[in-house]
Amino acid sequence: MAKKKKNAGYDWSYCSFGGVVRVNVRNGEDIAHLGELDKKLWTVLSCPTEGLEFPTETLKMIDADADGKIRVDEVIAAANWLCSVLKDKNLLIKGPDAVKLSDINTDIPAGAELHKSALQILSNLKLEKDEISVADTSDSVAIFADTKFNGDGVITAASAENAHLKDIIALIAEKAGSATDRSGVQGITAENIEAFYTALADYAAWQAAATADICPFGADTQAALDAVNALKDKVSDYFMRCKLIAFTEAAAPAVDVSAEKISAISDHDLSGEAEEIASYPLARPSKDGLLKFDAVNPAWKARVDAMKALTGLDGKEGIDEAEWNALVGKFAPFTAWKDAKKGDIVESLGIDEVKKLIAADDKAALLALVDQDKALEAEANSIDEVNKLTHLVRDFYKLLKNYVIFSDFYSPDKNEMSVFEAGKLYIDQRCCRLCVRVEDMGKHADMAGLSGMFLLYCACTSKTTGKKMDIVAVMTDGSTRNLHPGTNGVFYDRDGVDYDATIIRIVENPISIKQAFWSPYVKFWNWITGLVNKSAAEKDAKAIEGLQNEAAAAPADAAAKKQPFDIGKFAGIFAAVGMAIGLLGAAIAGIVAGIAKLPWWGILLLIVGIMLLISGPSCFIAWGKLRRRNLGPVLNANGWAINSNVIVNIPFGRTLTSVAKYPKLKLDDPYKPKAPLWWRILRWVLLAAVVAFCALFFTNNLKCIGLPLHKEKPAVEQVEEPAETADEAEVAEMPQE
Repeated sequence: MAKKKKNAGYDWSYCSFGGVVRVNVRNGEDIAHLGELDKKLWTVLSCPTEGLEFPTETLKMIDADADGKIRVDEVIAAANWLCSVLKDKNLLIKGPDAVKLSDINTDIPAGAELHKSALQILSNLKLEKDEISVADTSDSVAIFADTKFNGDGVITAASAENAHLKDIIALIAEKAGSATDRSGVQGITAENIEAFYTALADYAAWQAAATADICPFGADTQAALDAVNALKDKVSDYFMRCKLIAFTEAAAPAVDVSAEKISAISDHDLSGEAEEIASYPLARPSKDGLLKFDAVNPAWKARVDAMKALTGLDGKEGIDEAEWNALVGKFAPFTAWKDAKKGDIVESLGIDEVKKLIAADDKAALLALVDQDKALEAEANSIDEVNKLTHLVRDFYKLLKNYVIFSDFYSPDKNEMSVFEAGKLYIDQRCCRLCVRVEDMGKHADMAGLSGMFLLYCACTSKTTGKKMDIVAVMTDGSTRNLHPGTNGVFYDRDGVDYDATIIRIVENPISIKQAFWSPYVKFWNWITGLVNKSAAEKDAKAIEGLQNEAAAAPADAAAKKQPFDIGKFAGIFAAVGMAIGLLGAAIAGIVAGIAKLPWWGILLLIVGIMLLISGPSCFIAWGKLRRRNLGPVLNANGWAINSNVIVNIPFGRTLTSVAKYPKLKLDDPYKPKAPLWWRILRWVLLAAVVAFCALFFTNNLKCIGLPLHKEKPAVEQVEEPAETADEAEVAEMPQE
């Protein structure tokens, strides 16, 4: 229940959610005074703009510095702006999708500009109504569809008056890049125009530098360079082979092509062995080092002939290494000129078209159109402000409920989900309502483990949409026995889209007092079964190993004599076992006898005391953790700055996880397993033992509850016995053997 408290300033109301007192924002007047609220009293100091179940465009409108965080000062700034441009601040509490034009405060310049821009939007959309909605302001393409200029600094073909400029705008968009206009059409900016005309000038200057010294073979210089480069490595290889022969003629057979290689392919179709033949030397090397053009490897003959024709070597018998190096050197200026090329983006136009465009000089006209468009920037931005107004009127109070109060999270009926709740996880006959998106499970779990809650990290994949997301689900009720990594469930997001969910990681913490009570017994049972299973596995392994060893034993071992049966040894064993059983039985009998002497209420106290001794510490620790469960670390791990505890206590925790409940019915099951005979006999034996114990107990303790064990018998008169006869006395005096 909200209560008011007088501060030095505005009178705030307070409420309690999750065991924590929080400031309550009830009306528009509270919103108008958010700037006076001490930052220490805010539940949240900042939250991310991404990953929330909240309109991202609205969050980005509040995020004034575009750093991806919504901070307190930005929330206050948005609240002050809204309260100044609206006549009725309580409109924010209602959160309508549309704002009536009469609700805009035109008494201030900002409000008057908003009113004017709202009318302009409705006019552009050809709508006649007295209100403007989120749908109206969100469709910027429709708003600016028929506008030549819209203040974004982008001009399109529609911005130009003549066909020539329209063609130039299209050409610049193709060569120098484009930008999307507010109307949704591709256009160009001042930067695109500058880049295009700079490229024209640079390319023309570069082409003008191509003198005869730079291009030794004229227009064929590039083709000649390509022909030389195609042979460069092969020619260098040839001259190196010649040098080796000049160094020692004994190397000639090794560096020349061998007859064996040619013989190996001589029976093939040699036209299909061009690749193999091309791997042979360019020509047969000799110590004179002359590359003779008429003795070139046939696989390279065509390329050598093309090089000769392009470089003026036709008619020459051959070329030596010095002449070849001189030929290659002629291309150095040309290569340097090519490396310095500028204006590549207009190269495809050709130098003639480039010169024509430079001469036309349409740059100034295009930049004038851009300036004309930018002149409407303030008006266009005001249209954006109308879009901001409609979004904030609809969403701002919802943000406050998840920023200042957290009332959506603590809503009793959970009809309103908080902005960080991603959906519901169904797993192991339970529905987890508190599921939060995560980006990095490992980093998130390190921080979220401090929450004291039982957390399931799941990887979710939608087969229908192909979307993937990772979530952490908070489990607050039920058993954890069947929950382990690899367990599958189904996750439904807030739009009802289903995802296959698989548990990847678990952070264990107590779920309930009931679970904590039985936890020691479960652990003890698991320990016992673990020992039994381990022992059984070891014995099974030893038995198999023994059988394998016996099967592999030598035949001589089969003839070995068996050890004689040692009755003394087994008698000793049986005696020891019997003694142990006797001692154990005596101890149990002593304990039972001691318990049987206690009154009935003493036995109950003893049982309760033993159970408290075993389960008490576990329950106490669990109770303390359950009272302090805090969602804050889970949100902090997602980039929030939580300024207050977000307690998930025991009563509230029960609302976050619902467990399947079936009606009590007596149904026939044809496959119900039947109890074995030994179990039925054992149950009757145990029942008989309990009945016997109860009979013994009540027999010895009825007086403790005020009831006599037997009825009192009436007193009997003592009768004097007759004197002994003489014969009887004589017999009595006879000595006894």
